[in-house]
Amino acid sequence: MTFSIAAYDPHEQAWGIAVASKFLAVAAVVSWAEAGAGAVATQSYAKVSYGRDGLALMRGGMSAQEALNNVIAADKERDKRQVGMVGRDGSAATYTGSACHAWAGGKTGEGFAVQGNILTGEDVIEAMADVFSVTGGELADRLVAALAAGDAAGGDSRGRQGAGVLVVKEGAGYGGDNDRYLDLRVDDDPAPIGKLASMVRSHHLFFSSPRPQDAVTITETLARELQKMMQIGGYWKTDVNGVWDDESKLAFDALIGNENLEERWRREDPDKIDRVALEYLRERYQV
Repeated sequence: MTFSIAAYDPHEQAWGIAVASKFLAVAAVVSWAEAGAGAVATQSYAKVSYGRDGLALMRGGMSAQEALNNVIAADKERDKRQVGMVGRDGSAATYTGSACHAWAGGKTGEGFAVQGNILTGEDVIEAMADVFSVTGGELADRLVAALAAGDAAGGDSRGRQGAGVLVVKEGAGYGGDNDRYLDLRVDDDPAPIGKLASMVRSHHLFFSSPRPQDAVTITETLARELQKMMQIGGYWKTDVNGVWDDESKLAFDALIGNENLEERWRREDPDKIDRVALEYLRERYQV
């Protein structure tokens, strides 16, 4: 009842999964990943332990195919299952049991496995593989682009409901003490993949590190613009004067905190603002 892609990006040293289905909170069931181990998508009468056990086996040194063979060999109902795995080394494997509902099948490529069941046709899987292979950007962007391509090709023949994307990297989670770089889910929506893509863009805004070349100096003209934003938001109670003094910076710090943009403007370098954050604020406050 699902289509998914599990993948590895050697440049990011990241593993991830994207999945969509006419199934409530599908990503909570299907998606399993661990930095340094691999990624597992378990679906079609999903046996959730495939995720836990597959990761343990790959963490221990098995390739994706070896781990997949191991978990399905122990499952008496394997003919109903579908699973895709990508190992710590980028090895990929996919399995579709003979009792999965048509259309059902999968495909592997360099560093990825795509699979789906109850699809409109094989072209869903082909489209996902093709788009993932040629799309640039972060692994999360490539995974969601693959989902969108599969959906555009027909997707789940029953319709749409849930989608999710999970990406893990060593030390890349919030606070730096875990590997969950990105874990976004749309659990119940008539157009979940479009919503998911929007959430990924928001994640880049709020959590990605700003680039040095995007630093914009706060001139008098820009200070007036920022004060106007603060005035609209209720952070600035006096006249707009273009003076970027301690009072302005303190008020702007409050705005930045409420907008969750701490990664893109810091008190340690208060005379510059990240261009990405500035564009977001201009749209947010219509200045």
